[in-house]
Amino acid sequence: MENDLGRDPIGRLVRRIAIPSMLAQLVCVLYSIVDRMYIGNIPVEGDLALAGVGVCGPVVTLVGSVAFLVGTGGAPLMSMKLGEGDRRAASRILANCFLMLTVLSVALVALILPIREPMLRLFGASDASWPYADAYFTIYLCGTFFALMATGMNQFIICQGYAKTGMLTVLVGAALNIVLDPVFIFVFGMGVRGAAVATVLSQLASCAYVLWFLFCGPVSVRIELGGYNFGVMRRVLTIGLTPFIIIALDNVMIIAMNAVLQHYGSMEGNGDALITCATIAQSFMLIVTMPLGGITGGTQTILSYNYGARRPDRVRRAQKFIFAYCLAFTGSMFVLANVFGGLFVRLFTQDDALGAEALRAIRICTLAVLPLGAQYEITDGFTAMGLVRLSLPLSLWRKLVYFTAVFALPAAFGARAVFFAEPISDVVGPAVSFLVYGVCIRRVLARRAPETAQA
Repeated sequence: MENDLGRDPIGRLVRRIAIPSMLAQLVCVLYSIVDRMYIGNIPVEGDLALAGVGVCGPVVTLVGSVAFLVGTGGAPLMSMKLGEGDRRAASRILANCFLMLTVLSVALVALILPIREPMLRLFGASDASWPYADAYFTIYLCGTFFALMATGMNQFIICQGYAKTGMLTVLVGAALNIVLDPVFIFVFGMGVRGAAVATVLSQLASCAYVLWFLFCGPVSVRIELGGYNFGVMRRVLTIGLTPFIIIALDNVMIIAMNAVLQHYGSMEGNGDALITCATIAQSFMLIVTMPLGGITGGTQTILSYNYGARRPDRVRRAQKFIFAYCLAFTGSMFVLANVFGGLFVRLFTQDDALGAEALRAIRICTLAVLPLGAQYEITDGFTAMGLVRLSLPLSLWRKLVYFTAVFALPAAFGARAVFFAEPISDVVGPAVSFLVYGVCIRRVLARRAPETAQA
């Protein structure tokens, strides 16, 4: 095992898991970033094609969030059982999660494929951008099984202490995607379709590696068929509901933003252009939120294991380190947005006016990114301890603030004001989370103190 979750020094343990998990998610962002970068540079039609893929982006991630429903629902439970020394129960959780991901991947394709046109048009695709959105989304959707398995089952590698292996599984797919994208897009002349094919093949490679490791690798708990139980599935879905809703609503928020931009922007004759700018800004925000989620999501296994082992002292110390990593990361991204944001924009478009608009959007969206790290750790920390009744309302509160701002701001101040919804929610949401955490955390950890077990 790479890391002993119960005995290794907390500071070193958090570093060993947080950094690889963060890097894994950073690499994972390259799936969408590289696609968008190459698509934006397709001769003549690049900006319009980027608008089409921008409409697909949040829907694609929304589908992928099902992997977190099962992966981040089952992994903390599995860690708790390993902390309690119940390996048989841990094995049963893994088997049930594998079955759920298999069934859900098939069901999602069957449900979404027939309704893709009205769905994408509702979410911001215009007559001009629809052909690009349809071409990309249809091919990508056919690789849903690979995407869900690669992401969801990877959580069960990390939760057994193999954080570096978890990072490597993502790195394999991302590296392959970087190589294949220009080949399929430009060499084979497939354009947007080539980007989708390259992504599906890359996810296939990651999926194969993850499943090989969990079926045949050196992990203490492997995938075993059988032992399926609806009670176990229900418990997994209950725990996974919070991260699933967080990720799903994050993408619904982007979908809402695109729809609002298309509605109000069309009145000014620049709806597709504003969606292209939003796509670039959202790409930068992915570089913020996904690695941040890697830090807080990857280290959940430390909190879950020690919470299950009745070591609240280690849980508290771990959270202090995790908070510090989150603050350092979000602070760095704030600086990067303001200093190097222009260089990032140039990866997607060479149009000066479009680039200036996109840079403005990035700087607005990152105005309040610092408290966002605390929000992630508070909600993911409560989820790791099985406290959905605390994590879910805190997540929903921040989303409610965002949705209110998304629809209210452009109605009052015009289409471009929609970008201020992000910093508003990043201040108001964490403020309430800080308050709840301060009030509840002592009582939560006291329940798992060693003397409680002896009483």
